[in-house]
Amino acid sequence: MKKHNFSAGPCILPQEVLKKSAEAVIDFNGLGLSLIEISHRSKDFVDVMEKARSLVKELLNLPDGYSVLFLQGGASLEFLMTPYNLLKEGGKAAYIDTGVWAAKAVKEAKLLGDIEVIASSKDKVYNYIPKNYTIPTNVDYVHCTSNNTIYGTQIKEFPKTDSLLVCDMSSDIFSRVLDFSKFDLIYAGAQKNMGPAGTTLVVVKDEILGKTGRTIPAMLDYQSHIKADSMFNTPAVFPVYVSMLTLEWIKGLGGIQAIEKLNDAKAELLYNEIDRNPHFKGFAKNEDRSLMNVTFNLTNEADKEAFDKLWNAAGISGIKGHRSVGGYRASIYNAMPIESVKILVDAMQQLEKQFS
Repeated sequence: MKKHNFSAGPCILPQEVLKKSAEAVIDFNGLGLSLIEISHRSKDFVDVMEKARSLVKELLNLPDGYSVLFLQGGASLEFLMTPYNLLKEGGKAAYIDTGVWAAKAVKEAKLLGDIEVIASSKDKVYNYIPKNYTIPTNVDYVHCTSNNTIYGTQIKEFPKTDSLLVCDMSSDIFSRVLDFSKFDLIYAGAQKNMGPAGTTLVVVKDEILGKTGRTIPAMLDYQSHIKADSMFNTPAVFPVYVSMLTLEWIKGLGGIQAIEKLNDAKAELLYNEIDRNPHFKGFAKNEDRSLMNVTFNLTNEADKEAFDKLWNAAGISGIKGHRSVGGYRASIYNAMPIESVKILVDAMQQLEKQFS
């Protein structure tokens, strides 16, 4: 049976990307060698790295003056690299707390300096995005998390600030049209919407670096990686290659503008059923609902056994909600076909028929 994978991460990938990457593991570029055993300094892989970085700039429509890096350590390492590279000695940064990962970013940043949480939705189990908060004028940067996988919330309007703007876009990068030039630093773990776990995308404005007055360990210094063209240490060859293939796939569809229309259609289909069907209720506030992670609960927990049987029988996988929210979470990342969403909606409608 074909499985419909709604897992929050690692993400679902396009079938053509899976096939090409599988072939490359056996024989890459007709070399008679596997992608994962060739030198990362070889022309064949250097071309992959350069193409991946070029596609990022093209798809995000970035102006000159930005560097694109493929690093390691996930977004979790960026929680520390961000303050190391941007927080001045004796300086201060502002953070918006919208979920578990934002809170972890705050915790790491506090190891290096004065961090102020200027807004939080923790009081309502992070089921909304804070609004109408005040951003201090004396901060080195403002940090936000664009999409919150656990709670199914997404920022629709980003902070307006004269300070540097930093965003963790791990779970919705390349999913919607934004003016990415408004951000000074973007980072994103590949495994949510771009490729397999093992590499982290970083997009940074060159002119903001080297101004902290602190000594930065070489591996934590963005400038080290920029000077070495993302090869300061051995890069994650396979994840970078798969990410490159995924970026090519997005471009082939018509870019982010085209993928956003598909994502809107999937989200609308599923949210409409949640709102229509009396057996379900959404977790996140309507105005803050994520296009990537749809969180919902049963209105009657007594229906759980029946619904679980229905979605399992339909070949659905990975929709159990996070333990802090309960219920269900359907992650509908870029590569999720709308046909799979229709299968889930059908299971929800079958539950309604059973108890009507």
